[in-house]
Amino acid sequence: MHPIDWQKSSFSNNAAQCLYVAAPDRDTIKLRESDDPDVILTTTPAKLKAFILGVKAGEFDHFVDD
Repeated sequence: MHPIDWQKSSFSNNAAQCLYVAAPDRDTIKLRESDDPDVILTTTPAKLKAFILGVKAGEFDHFVDD
């Protein structure tokens, strides 16, 4: 098994709560949070793209308190 090459956003700087992303192959995207790095979410590029577009469109705004 090859080690996963995790990438942290340059916007995170030295913040404690960071999201890391990795693409171990062209069909897989892995996400993890710095607070709990052993919990890894695995998805596909297409599903991640759909989620990001949904966030940008405000589809999940009802989950956030004003």
